[in-house]
Amino acid sequence: MAKAEGGAVPAATVPADGVAVLRKAPFADHVGQITKLLSQSKRAFVIGAGCSKCAGLPLMEELTNKVLEALDTKGKAHAILAGLQKHFDGAKGCTIEDYMSELVDHVAIARRRKLRSAKAASASIDGTEYNPDDLGKALIEIKNTIAKVIGEAKPNIAVHRQFVRAIHQVLQSGKAGQPSPVDYYTLNYDTLFEDALSLERIPASDGFSGGATGWWDASVYKNGSAQARILKVHGSIDWCLWEGDVLPRRVRHGLDVGGTREPVLIWPASTKYREAQRDPFAQIIEAMRRGLRPSSETQVVLTICGYSFGDAHVNVELDRALHESNGRLTIMAFTNEDEPKGLLKKWRDDITVCDQVRIHANRGFFHGKAEERADVDLPWWRFEMLTRLLGGER
Repeated sequence: MAKAEGGAVPAATVPADGVAVLRKAPFADHVGQITKLLSQSKRAFVIGAGCSKCAGLPLMEELTNKVLEALDTKGKAHAILAGLQKHFDGAKGCTIEDYMSELVDHVAIARRRKLRSAKAASASIDGTEYNPDDLGKALIEIKNTIAKVIGEAKPNIAVHRQFVRAIHQVLQSGKAGQPSPVDYYTLNYDTLFEDALSLERIPASDGFSGGATGWWDASVYKNGSAQARILKVHGSIDWCLWEGDVLPRRVRHGLDVGGTREPVLIWPASTKYREAQRDPFAQIIEAMRRGLRPSSETQVVLTICGYSFGDAHVNVELDRALHESNGRLTIMAFTNEDEPKGLLKKWRDDITVCDQVRIHANRGFFHGKAEERADVDLPWWRFEMLTRLLGGER
């Protein structure tokens, strides 16, 4: 089976003895260092789409087809999304986020032209001209459909529950004092981590006051009793923006509250930088910046799992944090690539930060200038395998 982009595959595809290769030298020592680092330092995680696959949720590539199937085939939203998909013919690894980024850009272009009273106040998609209203309505309809597809998937969160138990109970067992809150910077729209933490009765703050239906209140991140903080960098399927509101609300699924509302999801479009300067995203990014720049008395270990480094804005934040941490930030990255590529390779080649980056790749371990290569696949990059290792399996 082909590897899932940036992360996990269904748990059933992981061999029962898949951990065996990681029991052998030299990789057994590196596995031991994973749990040791996460037991001794303040912990933070960047969670990408690959971590949701084992729960039964689609990867971004798969989500495109599911959304197209759910949209009215005779409607403009379906035609626009299908047309955007054609624009990327021949490209590799494209996902619905690429198509949505393109649509967000088209909306911005058409609206800017209309604002300036241009004769061509429209944007062309697959040979058809669409006005700003058509594009804007299609954007909302597609966002609603994405939320619906993910919200109706009925995921199995057994692995996520096992993961948070390992982080908050197994690795904390026997240690005195109240631990610092664990920060989860999740790039996913789903609610798997919020649900897993609640089911395991681990107090968490997610930026909302209230209950299943709530309102944005960034002050809850300062809640001293929280053992975890959920910071959703791209928004969430249960966030919505009511007409006239400037901050999102969280509304229980299926609750009819009347009025017009739009899901609060953002994509890595060129216009996303402007969106990310608004609250709550500006507040989330600021909290992320503070969390990844520890004080002189603190060491932070940031674990990156299920993320393929496809979001330039997130990459900039990670790169800046690493270079501005004065050596107090360690990054443990798990990647399905056989060796470091992209940003991971850049960090490894940078003598000023390479010793702070530990890369667990599919065919090796890389730390600073040292490396241990393997001639077989190392499954530690899979979210469910990492969960097993953190739970104590050897």
